Amino acid sequence: MNTRNNLDEYQSTVRALSDRIVEAQVPVRVLDAVKWDDGVRRGFFEAGCKALPAVDRRYYEARPLGFDSAAKKQEFQNIERDITRQLGQFNPVGQIMRRMCKEYRMVIRMLEARGTADFGLISQDLYGAASDAFHAGDPTLSDLGLMLSDYLNNIADRGDLKDEPKTLNARQAVEMLQARLDRVFGEGEGAVRVFESDGILADAAAGADYIKIRSDAVFNERDVRALEVHEGLVHVGTTLNGLNQPICTFLAKGPPSSTVTQEGLAILMEVIAFASYPTRLRKLTNRTRAIHMAEEGADFLEVFAFFREQGYGDDECYSNASRVFRGSTPDGLPFTKDLSYLKGFIMIYNYIQLAVRKGRLEQIPLLFCGKTTLEDMRTLRQLVDEGLVVPPRFLPQQFQDLNALSAWMCFSNFLNHLSLDRIEADYANIL
Repeated sequence: MNTRNNLDEYQSTVRALSDRIVEAQVPVRVLDAVKWDDGVRRGFFEAGCKALPAVDRRYYEARPLGFDSAAKKQEFQNIERDITRQLGQFNPVGQIMRRMCKEYRMVIRMLEARGTADFGLISQDLYGAASDAFHAGDPTLSDLGLMLSDYLNNIADRGDLKDEPKTLNARQAVEMLQARLDRVFGEGEGAVRVFESDGILADAAAGADYIKIRSDAVFNERDVRALEVHEGLVHVGTTLNGLNQPICTFLAKGPPSSTVTQEGLAILMEVIAFASYPTRLRKLTNRTRAIHMAEEGADFLEVFAFFREQGYGDDECYSNASRVFRGSTPDGLPFTKDLSYLKGFIMIYNYIQLAVRKGRLEQIPLLFCGKTTLEDMRTLRQLVDEGLVVPPRFLPQQFQDLNALSAWMCFSNFLNHLSLDRIEADYANIL
């Protein structure tokens, strides 16, 4: 990249430090390090789904991380020290980069603690806990999960809201999704690729410039639309926008704090693009409820039974329950990453509402300029003004012209002040 030749001394210093963070985090792969292999799954089903999966501290010790964790923590410590030496204690972009270094050290400590109680405790520090409140006196994440479940139960029996049958195999889903993304990101060399893959837990997973579709998964058109918005427009789009940064290259990579922002942005996009649907929302609420159960002491078998009660087949019950306990033990504290979806959605929604209320609309698209973290948004605005960060190249249509989003949020701001319980009583005779 020739950009460096055109940078002044300060910009070159920031770029060099940023590149060191990007390089240092390459081998730190959280989901690869915490996943359970297929042998655990086979053993669980061979035992008739009646015994806890055979996972303990020794299981993880037999699966080394693939990097020297002590040396990697020291590397991030050295980068953090050099950021302070070269940029000063209070430099805005330096503060973002130092926090990233601290987070990556905490991630490594979490991975070192796989199979112990500390794993779940550090996970709560990084991703939050289901019992966390959004604000003093407000409902918690687990409260939100239960409340949404009640709403979903009220509409569950409606025949007109049943999901369309999943008639698309992985190959057909790949072709359909590829065609949709080509219209957004362009075709040919350098475009976003969609392909089939084995060995991923979810139906789909996004990389830097690709989306993997699980080979044995089945889909309907609504699923593909949700993948286009969630994995394509948000996850791949923000990665490409991060890779497009000439100086703050760290925006192409996301520590856990950016995961909450990313997943929240993806769920918000699904909602405002009318790509979400009750079954998908139920999946997110069930994950939140399952994590809360595990935080309260439920083990793998109890969480597996919970998913059975929700009407899932045994394969899906195992997949969902193993997401909760991966990295931990089947009777330990949960891995709380899956709280990011609902937690992030609420935080992003509140942020956009306040940005509209205060007339700061120009800050909203900056959520897409890379793997951003909500608490950095004010600083990012400053960095754009300074020329250290460039605005997002790829931006979903809903965020290109903020007219409709602003109008919606203006009404939403007012509606938040109305008492729905009072309205329900007043409308009792007409609903």
